Amino acid sequence: MASKPTIYRFQIALSDMNRDVYETLSLTVAQHPSETAERMLVRVLAYCLNAQEGLKFTNGLSAPEEADVWARTLHDSIKLWIEVGEPIVERVKKASRQSPETKVYSFNSKAGVWWTQNKDELAKFNASIYKFAWPEVQKFAELLERTMDMALSISGETVFISASRGDCELTWEVLQDVAEK
Repeated sequence: MASKPTIYRFQIALSDMNRDVYETLSLTVAQHPSETAERMLVRVLAYCLNAQEGLKFTNGLSAPEEADVWARTLHDSIKLWIEVGEPIVERVKKASRQSPETKVYSFNSKAGVWWTQNKDELAKFNASIYKFAWPEVQKFAELLERTMDMALSISGETVFISASRGDCELTWEVLQDVAEK
């Protein structure tokens, strides 16, 4: 019998000073049996960094044809496609063809190698690419609880997180920004 996903519930007080977004988010997130806590939390971070009407988690690893997170219009077309991890170039190409806005959030210890090997090919696509610092993502994972209240404050390229088990700070690097193309 296949393993079932683990369900997490997050209450997030979001303060995004970059975009002037201040709201409380109630998120229920299913962690796929093969997904690490770090990857799931980066999905949550990507959601918070892009919080907007119509944004939702997809079936993720269970549905390889879908993004990890996306926003759809009222007419059901994709307006934002978000990938988490280090996707193959063909996946970013597909995403940038299906959505006017594509974002990739890489995060693990292999992210630098992935970027070095693929940056020339990825530069051809309309995709913004970011890299979280892996040790900081690991610190965030240490705070994880099945039901979790936290405050996220976003300023510049930094997220400050406060939760019942402690606080941490995550930074990201902009590897490719389509706004600068």
